[in-house]
Amino acid sequence: MKQRIRYSEFLKDVFLLSVTCFGGPQAHIAHFQNVLVQKRNYISENELIELNALCQVVPGPSSTQTLSAIGYRLGGAKLAYLTLLIWMLPSVAIMTIGGILINSFANKNASLEFTRFIQPMAVGFVAYAAYAISLKTVTTKRGLIIMILAGVATYFSKSPVVFPLILLVAGLVTALNYKAHPRQKKQKFDVSWANFFLWAGVLIFAALLGAATKSIPEFLPIRLFENFYRNGSLIFGGGQVLTPMLYTEFVQYAPKQYLTSEEFLSGYAFVQGLPGPVFSFSSYIGALAMRDYGIAGEVIGAIMSAAGIFLPGTFLIFFMIRIWESLKKFRPIRASLEGINAANAGLVVAAAVLLFQPLVMDQSTSAILTNIGFAVVTFLFVAFTKIPSWVIIIIGLGCGFVM
Repeated sequence: MKQRIRYSEFLKDVFLLSVTCFGGPQAHIAHFQNVLVQKRNYISENELIELNALCQVVPGPSSTQTLSAIGYRLGGAKLAYLTLLIWMLPSVAIMTIGGILINSFANKNASLEFTRFIQPMAVGFVAYAAYAISLKTVTTKRGLIIMILAGVATYFSKSPVVFPLILLVAGLVTALNYKAHPRQKKQKFDVSWANFFLWAGVLIFAALLGAATKSIPEFLPIRLFENFYRNGSLIFGGGQVLTPMLYTEFVQYAPKQYLTSEEFLSGYAFVQGLPGPVFSFSSYIGALAMRDYGIAGEVIGAIMSAAGIFLPGTFLIFFMIRIWESLKKFRPIRASLEGINAANAGLVVAAAVLLFQPLVMDQSTSAILTNIGFAVVTFLFVAFTKIPSWVIIIIGLGCGFVM
């Protein structure tokens, strides 16, 4: 009975975190430290640091995985899945409603002019993410070269297939430098493959089902699940790195183009002002992708997209948490992280450029200067002040109403 009460208290704390954690993965970890370690003592500070470090090297949303891993430590898979559900639900619900409202406004020819500054502000958020990630992960000349090449390849590629190749090649390049890493004493370890096979099985099955139903419009939710599951299986570094992949696949990629650049930027800016995981942006895209099927279709699209983006990282962290202590002793594994992280930085830099281009093309001089101004001011606010993202977004909306 005591254990059940503790689980319920833990889940209540998770819900409170889901509606109060603003600021992205790094800020989320600070909230976890304050609530789950210092106030509740569910785990130690060292355990939190260890779990967060592990989640940095596994594809998926790092803060979401860290919280799910804490649930796994406390109560196994059942509590972990409940933790994931409660953590993601508020932001996913809000972003789903946001997608439905955006489409509703468009259908009624209602003016969205008040959101016009949100789009350049989104570029400011992405630009800061590119700056922060580059500063943290690119520490060598080799890493700088990889970041530049990855950014150039991302910029000129219009196919989502290129992203996993960029990450793979970058990791292999720096893995060759494994001898620069000190040897560590290795130990035998037993591998429990269940969650890995679950992840791989869902990936393969979804890909086959998506390919088989490619020409059937009614099966779009299945293809959305596959698209997001594939992307969620490849993302290192959190929601900022997800941006260029989603933009290329759902805005630029000709067979899809489910939403416009303006809709994408508005949604991305909106999610910056919400508590909880940035990956909830997937539900916004899923809702707009299913706009031709009414509100019920939009909700289904949002649910399938959110499930697709969150599940792979969850399966993989449950697999990795059991073997990480032994696996990280292998030098090539540690060496490959330099290339993967540098390539991630390049992806985000390219995303900032790609997202900014529509704001300066075929625009008047005054509009171009205004867009540049809002992007730069947003970057400066995020970089040099402690103003929460949601406050910055509200300021931008207010400017849209009065200007």
